[in-house]
Amino acid sequence: MDILFAQIQADLRSNDALRQSGALLHALQHSAAGHDISVIAKTAVEEIVSAPASAICKKLSFDLIRSTRLTADLWDSVCTSVSADLQFHDPDVAAAAVSILAALPSYSLSKLIMDSNAKISACFDSPSDNLRFSITETLGCILARDDMVTLCENSMNLLDKVSKWWARIGKNMLDRSDAVAKVAFESVGRLFQEFDSKRMSRLAGDKLVDSENSLAIRSNWVSSMVDFVWKRRNALMSRSLILPVENFRATVFPLVYSVKAVASGKVEVIRKVSKGAASGANGSVVDSNADKIVGVSDMVTHLAPFLASSLDPALIFEVGINMLYLADMPGGKPEWASQSIVAILTLWDRQEFSSARESIVRAVVTNLHLLELHMQVSLFKRLLLMVRNLRAESDRMHALACICRTALCVDLFAKESVRRGQKPLAGTEIASLFEDARIRDDLNSVRNKSLFREELVASLVESCFQLSLPLPEQTHSGMESRVIGALAYGTGYGALNWTEPALEVVEVCRPCVKWDCDGRTYAIDCYLKLLVRLCHIYDTRGGVKTVKDGASQDQILNETRLQNLQRELVKNLRAVNTPRVCARLIWAIAEHINLDGLDPLLADDPEDTLNILVSNIHKVLCSVDSSANTSNRLQDVQAVLLSAQRLGSRNPRAGQLLTKELEEFRNNGLADSVNKHQCRLILQRIKYVQNHPDDRWAGVSEATGDYPFSHHKLTVQFYEAAAAQDRKLEGLVHKAILELWRPDPSELTILLTKGIDSKLLKVMPAAYTLTGSSDPSYVEAYHLVDSSDGRITLHLKVLNLTELELNRADIRVGLSGALYFMDGAHQAVRQLRSLVSQYSAV
Repeated sequence: MDILFAQIQADLRSNDALRQSGALLHALQHSAAGHDISVIAKTAVEEIVSAPASAICKKLSFDLIRSTRLTADLWDSVCTSVSADLQFHDPDVAAAAVSILAALPSYSLSKLIMDSNAKISACFDSPSDNLRFSITETLGCILARDDMVTLCENSMNLLDKVSKWWARIGKNMLDRSDAVAKVAFESVGRLFQEFDSKRMSRLAGDKLVDSENSLAIRSNWVSSMVDFVWKRRNALMSRSLILPVENFRATVFPLVYSVKAVASGKVEVIRKVSKGAASGANGSVVDSNADKIVGVSDMVTHLAPFLASSLDPALIFEVGINMLYLADMPGGKPEWASQSIVAILTLWDRQEFSSARESIVRAVVTNLHLLELHMQVSLFKRLLLMVRNLRAESDRMHALACICRTALCVDLFAKESVRRGQKPLAGTEIASLFEDARIRDDLNSVRNKSLFREELVASLVESCFQLSLPLPEQTHSGMESRVIGALAYGTGYGALNWTEPALEVVEVCRPCVKWDCDGRTYAIDCYLKLLVRLCHIYDTRGGVKTVKDGASQDQILNETRLQNLQRELVKNLRAVNTPRVCARLIWAIAEHINLDGLDPLLADDPEDTLNILVSNIHKVLCSVDSSANTSNRLQDVQAVLLSAQRLGSRNPRAGQLLTKELEEFRNNGLADSVNKHQCRLILQRIKYVQNHPDDRWAGVSEATGDYPFSHHKLTVQFYEAAAAQDRKLEGLVHKAILELWRPDPSELTILLTKGIDSKLLKVMPAAYTLTGSSDPSYVEAYHLVDSSDGRITLHLKVLNLTELELNRADIRVGLSGALYFMDGAHQAVRQLRSLVSQYSAV
């Protein structure tokens, strides 16, 4: 190897350009093979970079430098040589010198730019297309970088020069050379992309939050470029049309971004942040709303032909996505979104674009709300089947959340339209989502192991709950679409209207209680939580209301449907797969079912609702199969004991039947001391209520509408392997739903619009209950998570429910399952993982 390197160095020292270029190519091969070529790089700097040489040799030398590390003194030599080459008589040599600027260390770059700013500026005016291309491409990469913004923050002189160079790059979008114009569009697009998506800087692996000044600097550049593009948009669109078609894609994003920023008013916010608006230095004459609408329309007219005529999948996708952005602007039209979505969906079956299926679905579902209702309805079933085939769990969840959210809105919107006398729109009911045979079979199959159906039920239910919340009033168009806006403000958005699609959801998803999900209960818990909420809202304990009670025809119909659903769920209890789900379903039904009029013709009628409930309570209490152990029997028993207390206190016949069951269980070896103590208390309460029928409050209170069972209730002693997967699934659902319904405003925007007293800037600590029990005592605990300082406070209380005096109770506190923090505080996770102590209490 030493002999080879010596030969390469000898060739570099020759004055023969052919030998030098061959030696450099040979050295680059060794570098690609992983060999240390620093000794050759040193020779290349001394013999070629620092000496007169051909443009090819210079270019190859710079490639060699990029592939290795140089010492500080060698970098100084490179900077000196580059400064000299910037005004070399051969423009190709100058272009090669410009290209290495992007590889210079930050500390060298600042000095070189300051010393050679006149030479760099002169490159923009060079008659050589190659040199103008090189300066535009290189500065377009450098000037958008975080380190350059930081350097400008510390030097007003440098900031002034960089700002002027951005203006020159902008003008080069209209350059006579196609290559220069294309790279100028890319450079401006890169600036917009950095500003829009990269709020966290990453230097040497560290995360640095942009300071106020650096954000202002970048905002100043962005607002200047937006103004330039908006004013010259007609010329820029014409220039993009005469580019070679393979280069057209680079022009789409910067044009659309600028038009969107002006039309939506976003550029005004950017100007405020840039601190230049007060002096009017970078401000422009504000166009009228009509001018903005015409500008958006012109841009769509410019882009639309490429959706139909292009053969390049990447170009179709780029144009389609950006037209969707414009469809959501003031003056946007549903047909713009329709054109884009139809074009994007055609890419699904294109072989060369199959790797981007997740991107296709995400683009379509996040913009469904822009389509007119017929188009949304026609896409629902097709999208469900497409989403089912997505590989990534997070992509599936996000897409399902979008589809379900939009389907519920369309359903509610259509029902409101019918109430106002309009013709009903076919296919808008939630049930129509499940007309496809594959989806219907999926829901009714007991042992299907697919996560998709659990994700679908969870998304539907979570979307129902989000629909029940009043939407914040928006000053301009955003994720809250025309449909949702009409729901909230234009159609008499009543408090109970959301319950109608929610009723359809609980009817359609009823088979989920029979599923075998390998221990996962997240979807079923979501379902029962919605069922309980609806039962509470319609007060199903009191039976169906009548017209004399003041109930409307709609309310009577809905309450009848809900009562029928409860009876169907009671019949389903026999087919429920695990005691864990059985206990939770018993609680959900028993808490809210109407017990009046349930007296059967025969006392042991197997079809009687109360008899079925009691027999299933018996089944859970006396279950000793293996599935009971894996599904946390302790919690199951506590759930049905609570149900027994409340059922027995509400109805005399239920009290008689359950007294017998509880006595049997209390004397059974399956009950531990805690269960026996609970049974004694429950029996006393049932007996008291039977003797004092007017004092039933002693045994049961009014229903609250809350569903107390979920994996938030972590047990002290019995850990379940499926809980981690439940929590992962829950996190995905909540993230997707919240992202869609309540996009978090940035703190900066809040400060600009609401001032420093905004309540949204400080989030109050959230309390989570963590309760479990072990024999012979209970442990009750909850923790407070304070997002403002990243602190977790754990509170524990030991309850001794035995008749014995306990001097000491041992509690183990540890971490199990998946744990994550929204701010990614790894230090906190490490501390919890090493925690070995939910501790002695006297």
